Amino acid sequence: MSLLALFLTFIAAGQSFKMDKMGRNNERKQCFDFSWKFMLEDFLNATQPNFNDKNWRELNLPHDWSIEGKTDINNPTGNDGGYFPAGTGWYRKNFAVPLDWKGQKVSIYFEGVYMDSKVYINGNLLGLHPYGYTSFKYDLTPYLKFGEKNLISVRVDNSQQKNCRWYSGSGIYRHVWLIVTPLVHLGHWGIAFTTPEVNKEKAIVRVKTVVKNETNLPQSIILSTKIFDKSGNCSGRGKIHIELTPNSNKQLTQNIEVAEPLLWTPNNPNLYSAQSLIQKNNRTIDLVNSTFGIRSIKFSAKSGFELNGRILKLNGGCVHHDNGILGAAAYDRAEERRVELLKLAGFNAIRTSHNPPSESFLDACDKLGLMVIDESFDGWREKKNAYDYASIFNDWWQRDIAAMVLRDRNHPSVIMWSDGNEIIERTKPEAVSTAKMLNSYIRKLDPSRPVTSAMTTWNQGWQIFDSLMATYDVCGYNYQMQHAESDHKRVPSRIIVQTESYPKDAFYNWSMVQNHNYIIGDFVWTAMDYLGESGIGGYYYPWQKADEHYQSPRYPWHGAYCGEIDLTGWRKPISHYHSLLWNGKEKLYMAVKEPNPNDGPIKTTDWAVWPTWESWNWPGYEGKNVQVEVDSRYPEVRLYLNNKLIGTHPTSKKQEFKTIFTIPYMPGVLRAVGLNAGKEIESTILRTAGKAAQIRLTADRKIIKANGEDLSFITVEIRDKEGNKLPNAENQLLFSLKGKGVIVGMGNANLRDPEAYVNDRCRTWKGRALVVVKSDLTPDTLRLTVSSIGLPDASLMIKTVKN
Repeated sequence: MSLLALFLTFIAAGQSFKMDKMGRNNERKQCFDFSWKFMLEDFLNATQPNFNDKNWRELNLPHDWSIEGKTDINNPTGNDGGYFPAGTGWYRKNFAVPLDWKGQKVSIYFEGVYMDSKVYINGNLLGLHPYGYTSFKYDLTPYLKFGEKNLISVRVDNSQQKNCRWYSGSGIYRHVWLIVTPLVHLGHWGIAFTTPEVNKEKAIVRVKTVVKNETNLPQSIILSTKIFDKSGNCSGRGKIHIELTPNSNKQLTQNIEVAEPLLWTPNNPNLYSAQSLIQKNNRTIDLVNSTFGIRSIKFSAKSGFELNGRILKLNGGCVHHDNGILGAAAYDRAEERRVELLKLAGFNAIRTSHNPPSESFLDACDKLGLMVIDESFDGWREKKNAYDYASIFNDWWQRDIAAMVLRDRNHPSVIMWSDGNEIIERTKPEAVSTAKMLNSYIRKLDPSRPVTSAMTTWNQGWQIFDSLMATYDVCGYNYQMQHAESDHKRVPSRIIVQTESYPKDAFYNWSMVQNHNYIIGDFVWTAMDYLGESGIGGYYYPWQKADEHYQSPRYPWHGAYCGEIDLTGWRKPISHYHSLLWNGKEKLYMAVKEPNPNDGPIKTTDWAVWPTWESWNWPGYEGKNVQVEVDSRYPEVRLYLNNKLIGTHPTSKKQEFKTIFTIPYMPGVLRAVGLNAGKEIESTILRTAGKAAQIRLTADRKIIKANGEDLSFITVEIRDKEGNKLPNAENQLLFSLKGKGVIVGMGNANLRDPEAYVNDRCRTWKGRALVVVKSDLTPDTLRLTVSSIGLPDASLMIKTVKN
């Protein structure tokens, strides 16, 4: 394979070349994450080069200062923001600008800053960007001192609370890049790939490229585009000669044929790479490498959603942007792990509720095969919180929509755009005109995908939405699946997707999607637990107040327990049942419903399911009845306790593929068996664990990159001497790390636990905790040690290596 092919394969795999810690690199796009100074305080003159930041903390990006603090009932983020701290902070970075950059265009690109950022270069204000979820870029060139040190300073103001209905995080929580180009160059977000013709024999890849001439002279150049498959083989090419007038830009279209294309699907997420370059006088002056996929999408009320000509139902989940115990920090590995967890849980699609995600998240969706509804806003002109997007909508909607669509349009995983969620003004006539304005602009930027929006009335006059829904290509229903059949009779052309649903309604929603082509899928709220919206999905014991999350403060709750995957990445029983409905891979699962205490019943909230655990440890319930739930795709299941047959129950579609065995609790071994034609096919076991005897550490990866940003996620479990996990263990753990690396987060899945996530200690919950280790820039072997009183220490080695 040629060096060029190797380079392109490297890019297609989602990697990027990054400059070293001192900023020495000549790449077009250079990582700018390292060696920032930070202080959580406001200053009047922090923009000035002579400002004394000696006592400021040095850190690397991405960074979320909110997750570093403790939750407190008095923090102004309140129930919505998980009671985490907010405030105003400053970032400063000195960097060298080489003399040979003179005559080029130098820009700084922020993938995401939450929120109300102001960026300065050498004391000069470059601009402000209020929305915390969209990316933005500034031209540094007019203010740079070439051959000298320069100063970037960023003020981040997240003090105006509340500005979000979930945990937002605070700070420069996504990557930052320097972009160095010649004055004749390819435009930022200026290359767009679509595939208007796709079949087995060939595909037409339409490439629209913006070329910019920022000189005072006319330019005669050549635009060349080459497409490579995943093996680095050239699959197609195009070349255009261009004449550019001074200080102008031009969009050019190339139709490139690819023979026998490898199509992108969730099961086979094939990706192509493209090399776009500008040549002048036989010399390459600018080059951009892009990744895209070849696939076709089609939506209709008759057939539903078709991917590459095949009908596909969307088994979806909603996700917020945080990475659990890491807060909002968008580390590449954390984003990739989230997608891995979602795929393992059986989802084939997600909705980025309610804002554009990080680039790394979409890269992982492309690479691993997860379809995406990319959503822009939680609201429009009428506010849900005092300082939310409504306050800037009129001035910023167009720029933020463009930032989402232009940035994300080349991701094959993105199959729909969403312009909003449960907008407050949704029943008013002006909502229709706003939707038309937003949707026409989205379609102008990208006519290749449909536009949707998530709507609900909470059963207060559903038909009033007809005029609003008519502005969309696909109509999003939040918790309103019961209206789908009557709506179809009234408006047969309507394509429906349930954009949010209760986890407890899994079987009903699955059935509706399977039985109606015009219903293309369901997106459960939510796929994963998240920070903020505290208490949603909660369950309460008799001695606890049992309000919904929106009815009263839920502290010490600081997150949402409605996810099918918990905050540490562990799948809850509802996740296995959901996947068993939608996928053929899981066919048998068993868990035990938590018994009611003696002094009254457990109470569940609207988004909750009954607390159910993979546990056969119920001390105090000996001889008392407990309920064992078995989910099965077999016609029948048998249950054995200590090798004694308890009974056989049917588990067909009539029983919603599940059954309950009510039996007196007795320690030992509980075994469920799936039967087909009376024959035992598959079994699953729950075993009573003994006394705590050991700490078990399991890393998702023991070898990580020494790039200052790679992560290893280590699960910590309390086990007995036979290796059985103790499902009720709440041991206090103490962590230490030796070597060139750092612990960046630790915690458990208990969203009522007030312990900080940036710490050296935490408790297990249900026998489990999670700790995350981050690499340094220097290769090393790290030693993580975990201690707990009364147990032997446990250690794990993690090796960090250069790429």
